Amino acid sequence: MPNYCFEKPREYGERAKALRKLAPQTERILWKALSALRQETGLRFRRQHPVPPYFADFACVRASLIIELDGPSHDARQDYDSQRDTELRRRGWTVMRFSNEEVEKNLEGVVMTILKNVRIR
Repeated sequence: MPNYCFEKPREYGERAKALRKLAPQTERILWKALSALRQETGLRFRRQHPVPPYFADFACVRASLIIELDGPSHDARQDYDSQRDTELRRRGWTVMRFSNEEVEKNLEGVVMTILKNVRIR
């Protein structure tokens, strides 16, 4: 995935909106589960949240937590993902990665792992 470097914040919003529309099924499944957490825990997650020049699949700004889902395309870009995660961590974010398969086969376990790693700042 290329690094997008937009000059106007509005472009981030437009790109995020386009990414949400193209979301794979596993992202939609996890989004539904994360959205439900808001009523139970007060945690608010965002989809395709811009963290320039990147876009996080899911982000809880209050907890400085980014959740990334890795599908088959991530197999060929592990170095890029590693560098990206390092940069996001340097900026104070906690980054968690799950495979699409984990979400499909063990959604409850994924959500419980996320909740165990949430630290409100």
